[in-house]
Formats: sequence, structure tokens, C-alpha cells
Amino acid sequence: MTFEVAPGLKKIEIGLEGVEEILQNVAVILTTPKGSVPLDREFGVSWMFVDSPTPRALAELRAEILSALERYEPRVRVLEISFTADAGKPGKVIPNVKLEIVT
Repeated sequence: MTFEVAPGLKKIEIGLEGVEEILQNVAVILTTPKGSVPLDREFGVSWMFVDSPTPRALAELRAEILSALERYEPRVRVLEISFTADAGKPGKVIPNVKLEIVT
């Protein structure tokens, strides 16, 4: 079974289990800037390339997402990462991660 996750959390729910827990973990990883977690500065996704040309920035973001999910949520396998433009903010893209759960 495949799932799609995009950054953005409504709220963090404590006590989730199974698929819901894994999908919440992925969303947390995607929305956490690397360097912002005091005891684990590697957690999250780097945004250091934000002013790079778009093709390069998207390639680097894709690599960051793959690396972070591989390290911090090994129960998922990324199938595809696509990007959606934010109509309200020119130049802003939102990553959409298609994945499957592997246990």
C-alpha cells in the first residue's frame, strides 16, 4: 500500500501506532529544519540551498529528503518525490513524498 505525505502538521498526536505513527514521523522529518533540534542537529531537512537555481535546489532537496527518511524513519521506502508550486507564493515549492511502509 502506498501513501503520500507532504510537509505540514496540523498537530502532533501522542500515542499513535502503526501506519499513523509512521506517517506522522515522516511529516515531522519533512517540516523540521536541520540544525534546529538541540540534541540531534542532523535531524530534519536542510534548507541551505534555498537561493540556488531551481533545478539544483530541487535536486538537493530530493537528496536531503531521501537521506533524512532513510536515517530517521527506516520503516518507509520512498517511491517518488514530486514538487508542487505554491500558487500564493512565487518560487515556493512543496515536496510530496510517495512512500510505502516496510516492516
